[in-house]
Amino acid sequence: MSAFISEDLMNDTVAQPYSNARDSEISKILIGDHFLAETDFEKIDKVYAETGASFVKIILTFGFISRKNYERSLTQAGYTFEQIREQPFDDAVLDKIDLKFANERLALPLRVENAKVVCLMADPTDQLFIDFVRMTYGSDPHIIVASDLDITWLSHKLLGNKYVKSAVFELLNEDPDNSALTTFTDKQLIFIFSFIGLLAAGFVLSFKLTATVLNIFMSVFFLITISFKLFLSLVGSKFELFQAVTKSEVKAVNNDELPVYTIHLPVYKEDKLIKKLIWNLQSIDYPREKLDIKLLIEEDDDKTLNAVRNLDFPAIFEVIVVPFHMPKTKPKACNYGLHFSRGEYLTIYDAEDIPDTDQLKKVVAMFNKLPENYICVQCALNYFNRNENFLTRMFTLEYSYWFDYVLPGLDTLDIPIPLGGTSNHFKLANLVDLGAWDPFNVTEDADLGVRAYAKGYKIAVLNSTTYEEANNDFFNWIRQRSRWIKGYMQTYLVHMRKPSALIKKIGIKGFLGFTFFVGATPIMFLINPILIVIFAAYVIFDLDIIRTLFPDWVLFISIFNLMVGNILMIYVNMMAVFKRRFYELILFAIANPIYWLMHSIAAYKGLYQLIVKPFYWEKTNHGLSKSHTQTNAVK
Repeated sequence: MSAFISEDLMNDTVAQPYSNARDSEISKILIGDHFLAETDFEKIDKVYAETGASFVKIILTFGFISRKNYERSLTQAGYTFEQIREQPFDDAVLDKIDLKFANERLALPLRVENAKVVCLMADPTDQLFIDFVRMTYGSDPHIIVASDLDITWLSHKLLGNKYVKSAVFELLNEDPDNSALTTFTDKQLIFIFSFIGLLAAGFVLSFKLTATVLNIFMSVFFLITISFKLFLSLVGSKFELFQAVTKSEVKAVNNDELPVYTIHLPVYKEDKLIKKLIWNLQSIDYPREKLDIKLLIEEDDDKTLNAVRNLDFPAIFEVIVVPFHMPKTKPKACNYGLHFSRGEYLTIYDAEDIPDTDQLKKVVAMFNKLPENYICVQCALNYFNRNENFLTRMFTLEYSYWFDYVLPGLDTLDIPIPLGGTSNHFKLANLVDLGAWDPFNVTEDADLGVRAYAKGYKIAVLNSTTYEEANNDFFNWIRQRSRWIKGYMQTYLVHMRKPSALIKKIGIKGFLGFTFFVGATPIMFLINPILIVIFAAYVIFDLDIIRTLFPDWVLFISIFNLMVGNILMIYVNMMAVFKRRFYELILFAIANPIYWLMHSIAAYKGLYQLIVKPFYWEKTNHGLSKSHTQTNAVK
């Protein structure tokens, strides 16, 4: 007998009709307590035909019954749910079952005791699993009834080692040149220290000349980078003239022909948002039986797990517990979730996200129109709490020009697109072939966009929006933005290890676009406060030392570039309001220089962390907004 579930037994699983489940003891209990109706079994059969999942898995993860009511009914019927996290186990017993089978049946054999196999089961009447135990171990099971969440937690903790190692090291083993495990290569360190050495020598030999050349370079670089973003925005503004997928095309979608769609929900300590998350998911216009929703919870995140356990209404997602393994990052959790995903397409939403209800159907319609080499469709992100305070208004302006203008501009010019953190929809098979996400990169989707482009894949931008919660707290914003900027630094360093090879892969246009968009963005934020200090010293304080150090023409160039650069960014921010008609935000675009100074603070923090703890994922707290998400999202 195989160490894992046999092929014959797997065939029996698929062939088992759920009509028999109506007559099971558990079904009778739930029907008697009015938690399931006879008509529910038609829907259960439909879900089973699509998924092949166990009865208990279906009713607990497809919205048929809440966990509280399930456990209440079984307890009243005489079953006792036990706490099982500290149960002893035998590796020899665990070696004979695969995690995926245990996960599907919500059952786990632990050890042999008194000539019986001690088994944890959420459904103590699951005959398929009982038969599996008898065939595999040659003994009857001794059944301990336990919560499905506790069994899931223990199953992944005890059996998930090979899957989590794959999630962490797959890209590193298959494509080490694109892994961010190494922050700086030897050649990059030699280049950086050589540049610092030459700069130091220049200051010693001719301080004034070196400072002048450096000042001119910084100010010109600053202006060119901002001008490039303005150019992208102007090109991207053409997307206002047409719709990628029309309403009539969405209406024409046949539900029976829709593919299975996986949604990853990576969360960490988001217990306050679980109820809102379920509410948002219920509004998605997609056949329930064709949704494969995975709530990815870290092993040590009891807060979120207990929030799911304590829900008073049914959940519509499957919980996947990610075993502990460093680095503790969102991309590692998503890579782990891939092992249990069955969709043709896959997307990621954050816990507070509110996607357009027809977004999944739009994506399917879009992929049906696109050539085969398109691997991803990126939807726009925006905010439901845009008018909450100064920070949320500035954040909304930024996201509006970024997703409504800049990304479409990159798409139009065929330049690598750094994907957003959520609402990017992938062909799952191609995503796996690409190596999925880099668990060591803290802006994993920006990196993935560049890797996809380098391997000949294309990314489309779609006219659909996911609404998120704009960060309304300064220190929380700094934590989030410093991670993003650090990730851009990581991504640029990874892909610039072999510049000549990168040019061959993405072309000179793609290379320049990547350099001035991904590489230049952190540098621009680092340069900005230096130029402001020079401006203040020359114009405001009229310091003699600045006049002695720099000729007037150099100061004029620096100040001109700083002022024009900021004016251009104010203009870009003003453009951002028109597509979504956020006209009340237009005057806040004038405050962009202040917002950029905040970016500079985050950039220096990101640079520091890049050196001392490059893989550290700084947690962004969500659920801080007091806005009414559903109301604001539809305005």
